[in-house]
Amino acid sequence: MQMIIILAIIVLAVAIYYYNKLVRKQNEVTNATGSIDAMLKNRYDLIPNLVDTVKAYMSYEKEVLGKLTAMRTKALSDDVSAEDKLKLNSEISGALRQVMVAVENYPDLKSSNNFLQLQQSWTDIEDRISASRRFYNNAVTEYNNAIQSFPGTLFASLMGYKPKPVFEAAPAETQGLSAKGLFSHS
Repeated sequence: MQMIIILAIIVLAVAIYYYNKLVRKQNEVTNATGSIDAMLKNRYDLIPNLVDTVKAYMSYEKEVLGKLTAMRTKALSDDVSAEDKLKLNSEISGALRQVMVAVENYPDLKSSNNFLQLQQSWTDIEDRISASRRFYNNAVTEYNNAIQSFPGTLFASLMGYKPKPVFEAAPAETQGLSAKGLFSHS
């Protein structure tokens, strides 16, 4: 009888340990998601400044600027899932890249004080997004490992935990250009 009680206590201790471990990993992902959301919001907050700064110069790129503004509005809405936000961020990065490449055709814009200040802010926020992305991906990897390895997988399935996607760079972002490079002026 004592052996059954000892075995039950061991099983209960293991269950509590893995339950708490999975809850901690879930909370770390939630924290990392909040961090990356805050950094992306900072990026989105720069978009109106970018649009206002460049629209006077870029008459031919008004469609891209309008699309960028619409994507920003959608990204800031509450009814966008985490996975859709990751996809939308990739689309926004592509549109921003188009705008920044187009800036090269406007020397007056590249040398304006407003644009130079925006360039510095943009470089800073892109560095912060990169750091937040690393933190998020680390938390998600640890969480996914915890719910997909034994015996965590048993508890995760009982708790309804599912794997989460990592924050992948948009294809345009993997081509080696930094925000500083996009904004550099001749």
